[in-house]
Amino acid sequence: MSNKIWLITGSSRGFGRIWTEAALKRGDKVAATARSLSNLADLKEKYGDQVLTLELDVTKPDQVKRVVEEAHAHFGKLDIILNNAGYSLVGTIEEASGDEVRALYETNIFGPLSVIQAALPLLRKQGSGHIVGISSTLGLVSMPLIGYYCSSKWAFESIHESLAMEVKPFGIKVTIVEPGAYATEFGSPASLKFATGLDIYSDLKNQFQERMKSMERGNPNATPEALFKMIDAENPPLRFFLGNQNLPLVRETYANRLATWEVWQEISDAAQG
Repeated sequence: MSNKIWLITGSSRGFGRIWTEAALKRGDKVAATARSLSNLADLKEKYGDQVLTLELDVTKPDQVKRVVEEAHAHFGKLDIILNNAGYSLVGTIEEASGDEVRALYETNIFGPLSVIQAALPLLRKQGSGHIVGISSTLGLVSMPLIGYYCSSKWAFESIHESLAMEVKPFGIKVTIVEPGAYATEFGSPASLKFATGLDIYSDLKNQFQERMKSMERGNPNATPEALFKMIDAENPPLRFFLGNQNLPLVRETYANRLATWEVWQEISDAAQG
């Protein structure tokens, strides 16, 4: 398989950092982006011209466009656009403010959208490319206390599903990567923001936190090989799980949804007129 050229957002930590280094180790070239270039300095020292480090805040569309175009011009093409930057807002639906939700969406939805819209003219012109969006199992199911994060991933997935149908005629592929629970830095203060709490939800929060503590978390360093197999496939899937907990959870969730729709089918059908 020929070496590939990546553009990865959120390259400084978590999955973004692991995948950036893994791609470089296998001989690929990477335009690695982060809000602070200092967090990428060691990559430049170690990999030299193989990596291009760029400062990028995905919530700034003009900067996004400039960075994507610079990366494309530097390497001559971009094979993979990997949208990884994001964070989670912790709080019930009642607790989170409109400003907090808007800020979340700016990073988790509008940020990746800016990257996609900046990259598409370049990918169309070169007649190829693979847009990879990092979602979550929570793009398919929802949980209490992180409902707004889940909602951002549901929107993220819908956008990518439509995108896949729109760009297929141009030779551009789209994949939504859905990791389960992993022991990354995603649970750190840098990746979590908390809404102001209300006492009435204290019991729910305590129960949820205990559940999270007991949850088995995967090893993020075990993910690159699986990611590369998907990337290198001639026909990569639209949706791709990482981890062994995803399919059982989604299978149960969808079975329950189907059962509910079927119970109400007669009444629903009557509404057709």
